Amino acid sequence: MDEIRNDWTKEEISEIYHSPVLDLMYRAATVHRNHNDAQEVQVCTLLSVKTGGCPEDCAYCPQAARYHTEVKVHKLLPVAEVLDNAKAAKESGSTRFCMGAAWREVRDNRDFDSVLEMVKGVNSMGMEVCCTLGMLTEEQALKLKEAGLYAYNHNLDTSEEHYDEIISTRDYDDRLDTLENVRNAKISVCSGGIIGMGEQHKDRIGMLHTLATLPEHPESVPVNALVPVEGTPLEDQPRVSVWEMVRMIATARIIMPKAMVRLSAGRVRMDLEEQALCFMAGANSIFAGDKLLTTPNPDTVEDKEMFQVLNLKPRKAYKGEASVKFQQIPSAIDQ
Repeated sequence: MDEIRNDWTKEEISEIYHSPVLDLMYRAATVHRNHNDAQEVQVCTLLSVKTGGCPEDCAYCPQAARYHTEVKVHKLLPVAEVLDNAKAAKESGSTRFCMGAAWREVRDNRDFDSVLEMVKGVNSMGMEVCCTLGMLTEEQALKLKEAGLYAYNHNLDTSEEHYDEIISTRDYDDRLDTLENVRNAKISVCSGGIIGMGEQHKDRIGMLHTLATLPEHPESVPVNALVPVEGTPLEDQPRVSVWEMVRMIATARIIMPKAMVRLSAGRVRMDLEEQALCFMAGANSIFAGDKLLTTPNPDTVEDKEMFQVLNLKPRKAYKGEASVKFQQIPSAIDQ
């Protein structure tokens, strides 16, 4: 069995990443089978509960207020509407429901109180409930945990060296501080990044190095391919090839063997064969539904057909060690 390590060097990761692609896939597939059921893929649903109007300047994001995109701004959805969406997602086969709000950071106000109610409601359905709401204090993380939050997504996006080329309204340490606050609240950490933003291979390796050398590996590592949106600074970026996605997924699988490696944004531009290569390389989660926040995504009918063709089976919620580790919800008062 492969050793779980948090002391990877960039040189070691680079050697893995740059190895011949078929050898890389074979090694990743072997590691994947040593630690996971390779036929099992978790189906997740991501809903934008508050869209657009964000004050940040993330170069890839159509929800930034300063860019002129076709995204329509809407305030926080009513709790009942979100819970109806979660119920529909569960009925269509999702076991994880993630709610995203276009905020720079969480503020202690009525909107946050509503999000806590959403978390309680989704948790009561037996789904893994995840949020991505921007920066978070440890006290806010504890409130989310007490409400039943299972996971919190906060992507690094890219390497620390390339970060300033993509975002200027917060720094890399702000991201790492939020991940630490989430981990300290005993919430499952979901953190990955985006490729195809003009970065170099060393930046992809640097991002993976940061994730793999955290005190604990993220339980979930989304690998996104940029979906260029007209009106954003990255609108003219060329499409990421499937082989670049395979290298990222396979390397993540080898250095973080037990993580859920999530084939995320960009999947709508992949055919079935390309997605199959990503599963072979160690991806074991997808997002279902026709949108990922505001970007297009394959519909559930296509995904069900893909599962049949590839003989994949949906992963159950709270499977394995994670259920023991994260399901027990401590009272914020006890902390």
